[in-house]
Amino acid sequence: MNAFVIAPIVFGSLFGGTLLGMRLRAVLPPHHLSSEAKDSVRVAMASVATMAALVLGLLVASTKSAYDAKRYEVTQMAAKIDYLDRLLVNYGPDTKETRDLLRRAVENALVRIWPDEKSRHAHLDPSASWAEALPNAIQGLSSQNDTQRSYKSQAVQLAADLGQTRWLLYEQEESSVSMPMLIVVISWLAIIFVSLGLFAPPNPTVIVALMLAVFSVSGAIFLILELDLPFDGMIQISSAPMRNVLQHLGQR
Repeated sequence: MNAFVIAPIVFGSLFGGTLLGMRLRAVLPPHHLSSEAKDSVRVAMASVATMAALVLGLLVASTKSAYDAKRYEVTQMAAKIDYLDRLLVNYGPDTKETRDLLRRAVENALVRIWPDEKSRHAHLDPSASWAEALPNAIQGLSSQNDTQRSYKSQAVQLAADLGQTRWLLYEQEESSVSMPMLIVVISWLAIIFVSLGLFAPPNPTVIVALMLAVFSVSGAIFLILELDLPFDGMIQISSAPMRNVLQHLGQR
């Protein structure tokens, strides 16, 4: 779901609903706009507004939690790559080819997940290096003593963890936002703004205030959709941990 497309649509729909309410105010009979009618509508809309606020808060919290989890996975992955490289250095000079393979795998991941061209989408599907080539290269090392066997055992486990994390990021690529739920919430918000426009005096101050309110609500929808796609859009997970570890690889 493209936040830059959906958020303006939401803004137009809600502000259009506000203007529709103001238009209805001009054509409805006076007794429909009495103080009693206004109080009744206010009570009804308060319940709708409460439900909309709760669901919006739930969606923001859910997408923020998913975003933070993926950011932690990226940081943890970078730390494991750095530690794996240190283990291979300590193992001995026989691991040069394996370390080169690890560096190429990191470079490939950076290009795929964080492409330089903003028009390109992130590709989270891992290459064969993480699940096959890297573990096989480490398994093929010939240990000469207990120390090397210990380093090799730890390196094998780390390589398996890295492959699992890459696949985990790929499997979590699916959107966590329920489109039916989002449509229902937007419908509730449209009802609220129609009712606000119905009883609001049509002067510039009120119109600007309602427009700012619509903009704020649309911003919340935009935030939800952006957090739901942490490797695309404006609110991206930083590639700094992976780029930092790439600078360290091959320097020891």
